[in-house]
Order: sequence, then C-alpha cells, then structure tokens
Amino acid sequence: MRLGTTVAVLCGLLFGSLLLFLPPSKFFVVLAGLPAALVVLRWPMVGLSLFALVATFMPFSTLQVGFRFTLAEAMLGLTWAGVALQLFFQRLERPQWGSVERGLLLLMVFSVLPFLVGQVMVVADGNGPVNWVRWLANLSLLLLAPLMLSQEKQREQLMVMLLLGNLAMLLLSLGMFVKSRSALDMIPVLEKMHYAHPEALLDIFSAENARLGSPWVHPNLTGGAMAMFVPLAAFYGLYQHGWRRALGAAVAVLGGAALLLSSSRGAILAIGLVLLWLSWLRVPYARAMVMAGIILGGVLALTYAPLQDRLATMFSSDNASTEVRVDEYKRFPEAVARYPLGIGFRTEPPVPGSGLLGISNLWLYYMYKLGALGMVLYCVVTWRWWQQVRPRGKVLTVDRRNGLWMGCTTGLVAALLTGLIDHYYSFTMVLVALFWLLMGLGLQSAAAVSSGTPGQPLSSLRKQQ
Repeated sequence: MRLGTTVAVLCGLLFGSLLLFLPPSKFFVVLAGLPAALVVLRWPMVGLSLFALVATFMPFSTLQVGFRFTLAEAMLGLTWAGVALQLFFQRLERPQWGSVERGLLLLMVFSVLPFLVGQVMVVADGNGPVNWVRWLANLSLLLLAPLMLSQEKQREQLMVMLLLGNLAMLLLSLGMFVKSRSALDMIPVLEKMHYAHPEALLDIFSAENARLGSPWVHPNLTGGAMAMFVPLAAFYGLYQHGWRRALGAAVAVLGGAALLLSSSRGAILAIGLVLLWLSWLRVPYARAMVMAGIILGGVLALTYAPLQDRLATMFSSDNASTEVRVDEYKRFPEAVARYPLGIGFRTEPPVPGSGLLGISNLWLYYMYKLGALGMVLYCVVTWRWWQQVRPRGKVLTVDRRNGLWMGCTTGLVAALLTGLIDHYYSFTMVLVALFWLLMGLGLQSAAAVSSGTPGQPLSSLRKQQ
C-alpha cells in the first residue's frame, strides 16, 4: 500500500505540474501518451507493431521537442528503451546476431569516420549529429529482429500491422486521387498529420500534380514503397486464409494501382523484373501475377489520360528526368574526387554551393555519403543477406510455411532493383527503416523454415521440400 500511495502521489504531482505549465491540448496528448509509453516499455513488441503501423500509414508525421523527428522514429526509440529494460531484467534473451547483423554493426561503426569528416569539410545548415543518430536508429531495425521476431506469432503480428498501415495509406491516397484527380488535395490532410515544411509539400505536389499524392509525399517514394510491399502482400495473401488473405490481396491490388499512378520508372521496372524472375523460378501464380499486372496497367492507362502521357515519355531518352540522371553520372567522379571519404551527414547530396550534382543510384549514393569503403561494407551486408535467403534451385515450391520468407525476399529484391535509377533506399528516413525491418523479418522467417536456428543458411531448404 505504501508503494501504491507513493506512486499515486508522484503521478499526481507530475500531472499537476504538467497541467500548470502546458497548454490543455498538449497536456491531454501527454496524458494519453504516457500510459502508451509505459505499455511499450513493458511489452516492446507492441512498440514495434505500432512502428510498423505508423511508418506505413503516415511515415513523415512529426513531433517537435527541441528538434523535429517523426512519430515512427519516436515509436522506434521507445521500443529500444523497452528492449533495454527487458534485457536488464533478463526477461529477454540476449540477441544471437548472425553474419548479416555483424556486418551491419561494422557499417554503423565505420560511419563515424565520414560523419566526422563531413562535420569538418562540409559547410551546410543541417544538424549532422542528429541526422547521423537518426540514420543509425533507422538501420537498427535489423538488430531488433533476432530479439523480437524469433517466434511465428510475433512475425504474423508484425506482418498484419505492416499491411494494415499500407491499406490505410492506400485507401486514403487513392480515395483522395479518385475524388479530385489532383495531388494538391493531399496537402491539407498531411498538414493535419503534422507534416513539416508545408512550402516543400506545395512545391512537390504542384510539380507532380497529375501523379498520385500520398503520405510518402513524392511519387517516386510512393512507387518505391509499393515496389517493396506489393510482392510482400501478394505472397502473404496467397498462402493465408480468411481475412488475412483478403488483407494481403487488397494491399497487393491497391498497391499495384498506386504503383502505376505514381509513374515511378524505377519501381515499375523493378516489379517487372521481379515478376520475370519469379516466372523463371516457376513460382506458382507468378505468371498469373504478370498477366494481372498487364491487365491492371492497361485498364488504368486506358481510363486515365495523364498516365498515358507519363508512360509514353518516362523511358524516352529525351525525358528531362533522364537527362538529369545522365548529367549526374557524368559529374559523379568530380564529387568523389572532392569528397573521397564522403560528405557525411550534415546535408544530402549535392553540397550547397559546391556546384556539384547529386546521384540517383542506391550504391553510388552510399559512396557519396560514406565514401567507397562505406559502399563496399553495404554491399557486403547485402551479399550476406542474399546468401542466407536466396531460393535454391530453379524450381521453387512456395506454401504457407515459407510464403513470408519468399515475400520478404522478393520485396527487398524489388527495392534493390529500384536502386539502379533511384537512391531512396539508402538514406531516406523511415523508408530505410522499413527496408531493414523487412530484411530482419525475412532472415528470421528463413531461419525458421530452414531449421529454427537464427542466421543459418538455407542450404537444407531444398532437401526439406
């Protein structure tokens, strides 16, 4: 009773003080948020699930506490705090990190060098330390997976939250677009979600008015997100039953429509190549997916004139965007020569006032930010992941037992393929976090299919099938 009385008095003093110093609106936000934070600290899986929901539905919704950060990153921070607390009280087993996780840790440690170099060599207004910490936090989702996704129930829970967040985002985006056929109508919605820099939103949606507007803001980001989640949702839906199958199918179909309406060349090309790869592997339903994609694309192109114009010019050599990318490649050696150890985290390429250009390529963007060695370390992590999850043999049997593993693998392959002509899976906050989360989810699913030992290669998968 004494402990309970003490806790009650302390809570009364805390909330009384907050009521005195905070306006009513912020006080009620704190009043609602504190119990939720305590729940996450006690059960970190709740925090990871909420992160998956928020990061896919309203990825850039922000909070302002001295500096601005996203709500998704706040949930991630709470989740890590909960994990640390549970490890301290020995309610969680210490993580068994495999070669992929160790490779990522090496990349994170190495990033100290380009971070320090960038702080000295680059003159820009950005907050380098904050940007660096945020990037490390986004990468850390891979390290959470062995701690929190080792059981099938946990993986299923996370999958459902990822798909629910995507479904909510798609219903909002497509609903607004069908209603007005203008991306500009998304701006008031995003302002209510506390998106930062309304002037930047206006510039982007004005320039891309005929393309799909969404909480991912830029149509290329929307397309990139859909390139990763459409294969994941399709494989999940195909090998589930009941409402889970309906959920996966809804996200796959609506996501395919959003992919086309975003008119993102990299994402459309990536999905096409992934479907051809799956057909070559003779994965069940792969050819049906190809036909469904062609039919859906044809229907949308016939019924929406701006999409016809965009498809007619997006792969043309005289397309303005293509010309910019060609110029970026021509000028890239100059950027490497000027910043051999990378530009760090104070700003994004190009450095203001340098006269240089950026680069629209995932791997070269890593070189731009972290130098050549940083890019090599990223390639090592990616290669180790591929060695552990890649399908063995030319003929693959996919069922409910390994559908989640195959969905994560194809989704990440599509994301990497977009990197051939886009860079947003390198340092784009929240989207990068989802990339590494799916990598961790796929590794845990693959390990469960193989033998239940985290990090073990899938060399025995073909024998088991």
